[in-house]
Parts: sequence; structure tokens; C-alpha cells
Amino acid sequence: MKSKLAAAYTAAMLLVTAGAALAAGGFQLTSPAFTAGDAIPVRYTCDGSGISPPLAWQGVPSGTQSLALIVDDPDAPHGTFVHWVLYNLPAAMTHLAPDITSSTGAPQFGTNSHGDAAYTGMCPPSGVHHYHFKLYALDARLPAQGHLTKAELLHAMRGHELGEAELVGLYRRQ
Repeated sequence: MKSKLAAAYTAAMLLVTAGAALAAGGFQLTSPAFTAGDAIPVRYTCDGSGISPPLAWQGVPSGTQSLALIVDDPDAPHGTFVHWVLYNLPAAMTHLAPDITSSTGAPQFGTNSHGDAAYTGMCPPSGVHHYHFKLYALDARLPAQGHLTKAELLHAMRGHELGEAELVGLYRRQ
């Protein structure tokens, strides 16, 4: 019963947050593949082809010079698992197509928790996990110094954040 209440509370909070952003006409992150609080399709996970999902955004704050994306799983059993780090996305960019790789001319890739400069599909060991897609609007381009980790990127972004948009999707292994 407790898990059903927790799931209902999470879903309600996601709807409230999404509704507030829409009402304010603010910075918003969405995906044509799944909606906030819903299941991420198998295609974008280790149970499918493990490609990165498509994303879209609007309402980028004025003065934005670049965007950064972090996708992580705070429900991972050994601490937050980072699935994807991208930065120096052009400010005029409004979406990412599915299956973005470093060979597709994507922006600067950071290092995920596997130590790869790539997207790693969702693959929770058990239960439902919450995957946080966070898009940051920055007032500067960041120095292209190798493949930054999530911690290094957050440090480099400090003082440059103009806005943040978040999309949370769920996944349970097949």
C-alpha cells in the first residue's frame, strides 16, 4: 500500500510541477516518446536497443548562450547513476533526435557512470526507477576540456545558470 501511495504522490507532484511551468510559460523539457511521470519506452533501455530518446524544449530564457543536459537515476542501489551528460548545445537548438552519438555531430559529450562519453540506456536491477532528464540554460559556453563528469559539469556551470527544465520518466526492467 505504501508504494502505491508513494507512486500516486510522485505522479501528482510531477503534474503540479508540469502545470506550473506551463502556466508560467517557462522553460520546459518534453519528449515525443513519453510524458512526465510515464514509462520510458523499452527502445531507450537495455531491454531494447538502448538508444537515446528524443527530447524537445521551449521557453529558453533570454540571454542563453548554451544548454547542458544531465540524465540520471537517483534510485540506483549504489547511489545516483548518471546515464548521459551533454553540454555546449547551441542556444538556438530546440530538440535532440533519438539515437544521438558522438559520431552524429552531437554537442560535447560528458562521461557517464560507466566511464563512457555516451548515452547508457536505463537498466534498473529491480523495481521502478525514476529517470531525471535535466536541461540547463547557461549564459556562457563552457570550455571544451575533455569529457566532463556530472560533478565537473555542475561545477563548471556554477554561476552561469539562467534556468532549468526537468522531465522525469519511469522504467522497470522487463
